[in-house]
Amino acid sequence: MKTILVLNMGMKSIRSIIFDSDGNKLSSASLPIETSLSDECVTQNPYEWWEKGKNVIRETVTDIGGIKIDYLTVTTSSSCLVYVDKKGDALGPCIMVSDKRAIYESNLLKNNSFFEKIKKNVGLDADPYLMLPKAIWVKNHQKELFNKIYKFLAPNDYLIAKFTNCYVTDYINAQKWHYDVEKKKYPEDLLKDIGISVELFPEVVSPGDYVGTISEKVAEETGLHQSVKVIASTYDAICSFVGSGVLKEGEASDVSGTVTVFRTVANRKIEAGITKIQQIPYFEGNMNIVGGSNNLGGGLIEWVKQCYYQNEAFPYELMVKDAGEASLGAGGIIFLPYLLGERAPLWDYSARGVFFGLERMHTRKEMTRAVFESTGFIDLDMIAAIGEAGIEVNSIRLSGGLARLNLISQIKADITGREISVLSEFETTATGAAMIALFGQKVYSSLEEAVEQFVKVRMIICPEYKNYLQYQELYKLYKETYQTLRPLFPRRMKVTEKLYRKKRIKIENL
Repeated sequence: MKTILVLNMGMKSIRSIIFDSDGNKLSSASLPIETSLSDECVTQNPYEWWEKGKNVIRETVTDIGGIKIDYLTVTTSSSCLVYVDKKGDALGPCIMVSDKRAIYESNLLKNNSFFEKIKKNVGLDADPYLMLPKAIWVKNHQKELFNKIYKFLAPNDYLIAKFTNCYVTDYINAQKWHYDVEKKKYPEDLLKDIGISVELFPEVVSPGDYVGTISEKVAEETGLHQSVKVIASTYDAICSFVGSGVLKEGEASDVSGTVTVFRTVANRKIEAGITKIQQIPYFEGNMNIVGGSNNLGGGLIEWVKQCYYQNEAFPYELMVKDAGEASLGAGGIIFLPYLLGERAPLWDYSARGVFFGLERMHTRKEMTRAVFESTGFIDLDMIAAIGEAGIEVNSIRLSGGLARLNLISQIKADITGREISVLSEFETTATGAAMIALFGQKVYSSLEEAVEQFVKVRMIICPEYKNYLQYQELYKLYKETYQTLRPLFPRRMKVTEKLYRKKRIKIENL
C-alpha cells in the first residue's frame, strides 16, 4: 500500500489531502486564499500560498499519525504568472489567470511575424490570460524587477521549487507558454524577438515524473520525512478531468469549483484553427483531452451569496430553496455570467455580467434562479463548441463544489438534455493529481486501474424532456442577448476607465 499527499491550490483555498493507493482519503485540511482585484488586475500572494501550504500539510501529517507518506504532488490553477529570484522568492504578486492587464501585449504578440506559425502548431491564440503576454507586460512595466528574474513559473512550479529547489514544469502546463509538446521546445525564435531569454523558463518534464525529494528545512516545517518523493502532475483543470474517470469519447466531465472545467476525450487530433476549445495531449494516458475552462462557475454562487445572502445563517440552503420556488426560466430573466470576462468558449475579456429582463415583480428568488440556470447554459456553450470540432457529448460526469447542490445538477441535466452522473468524491482535482502521480510511478499499470480505485458514482440524474424543450428556447435568447450586447462591452470598458479611479479590493472567497 502506497500513500500520496496532494497539495491542491484553487482560486479560493489551499488544501492538503492524503490518499492511499486504494483511493481512500486519510486526511484533509484547508485554508482560504485571499485574492486582490483592481479593475483589470487580479493577483494573489505567493508567500501566503507557501505559508498556508506548510500549515495544512503539517495538520494532515499530524492527523494520520505514524503512517508513512511515499509521494507528494502539487496541482494549482494554470496560466498564473509567478516570477522569482535566484533564491526562489517571488519578486511580486502572482498575476492570476483572469487578470486582463496584458491586452496590449497580447495584441503585440498577435502581430508578431513569428507568432502565426506558433499559433498553428500549438493551437493557442495570444489571449491576455496566457503566460507570454503576462511576461511581456512584466518586461515592459516592471523593468527593474525584470532584470532580477531568475525564472518565470506557474504556481505548480513555484511550490515544487519550494519543496525541492528544482525548477521544472510539466509539458501540459508548459503549453500555456506556447510550448510545442510534439517538438518538445519553447518558441525560441519568438522569445528572442521579444527580448525574453529561454533561460528564464523551467525545465519541462512529463506528468508522473519524479522531480526530487524535499529539503531538510521543509521537512522540519511540515512534519514530512525527507524521503518523500515529489512527483510532477499538472494543473488543476486537467487533474480534475482525469479524476472524473472519463476514458472514452462521448463522455464528458463538468468540474465546477470556482471555475467550470468542461472536457471530453477525442479519439483523434482535432484540426488546427479551432480556437473556441483547446486540445491537450496526455501522452502517458493515451488521451487527447478536448474542451476548456471558463472564468467563473461555482464562483457565481459565491457572488450571489455575497450579494443577497451574506447575513443568512444557512446561505446555500436558502439559495436552493429560493431558486426552487422560482419558475423555470426565472420569470423571464436571463443572466449572462461573465463577471470576470470569459475564457472558453467565448474568449471575450471585455464581456461582463448582465441581468436581462428584470421586471418590478422579480425578487432575489428569480435572480438566484437565473444565476443557477446560467451554469447550465455555460455547459451547453461548451457542448456546442466541442460539437463544432466533430465530437459528440452524450453524457456528463459532475463533480466540484457545485455538484453538492442537487437543484443545479438537475438544471444542468434539463438544459443540456444529457444524463448526468454525480460523483461521490467532489475533490476530483486532488484524486486526479494522485492518479497521475501514482500511475507515473508505476503504482498502477494503467489509468483504468486508477479509475477503479478512485472514482465512484453517487447518483444519476436524467433530464426532464419537457424542461429540456423549454430551455432550448431560453438558450436561444441567452445567446442572442450576448450577441446583441457584445459590441457594447468594449465601449463600457472605455467609459469606466475614464469615470472611475482604480480601486483594489480583497476577496477571501472568490
